[in-house]
Amino acid sequence: MSVDVHGALPAVSRAWLRAAYSQQHRRYHTLAHIEDCLARLDQVPDLSARERAVLTEALWWHDAVYDPLRTDNEDVSADLAVQALAAAGGWEADISEVSRLIRLTKGHSVEGGDRLGALMVSIDLSILGAEPEAYAAYAKAIREEYAHVPEDVYRFGRARVLRTFLDAAVLFPDPAFAAALEAAARRNLAAEIAALTSA
Repeated sequence: MSVDVHGALPAVSRAWLRAAYSQQHRRYHTLAHIEDCLARLDQVPDLSARERAVLTEALWWHDAVYDPLRTDNEDVSADLAVQALAAAGGWEADISEVSRLIRLTKGHSVEGGDRLGALMVSIDLSILGAEPEAYAAYAKAIREEYAHVPEDVYRFGRARVLRTFLDAAVLFPDPAFAAALEAAARRNLAAEIAALTSA
């Protein structure tokens, strides 16, 4: 497959995605999140054009469907990506990989030796290692996305999710992301857990 025909999605697909990421119920899972992910991808060296294109599409589509009341957001997002890439043509060899990468963002678990998977998960989680002010804005935005959940229920559930991350041996499976963000992410997670459980 020629990389030259790899990625020319119809403008309608990008327009649909931009509209999806602008839905009113979104506060963190917005176009700004996608743009941040793509900017981080731009900083990753030693990727082939094909690998970069695959990661680009996976990042664009990974939160295409985001509804806090659903448990299948990643699966539906992956299915939409498959449909769009199939319609675009030229992606036959890589559609399944784009789908796989999107689905990895559900559990954020990556097998050893899976560099693209490690990058996908690390990029998606990079907000965890942000400066404290940016992390606080992220935490606030997540709370707003779950505004329908009572405060005590949210605090319990959010703290449980964050402890799962904090208990992981490694947050960022890509070594470069781990070196740059792991320590800050653990501080941010610990601070938010403390705030959630102190009241």
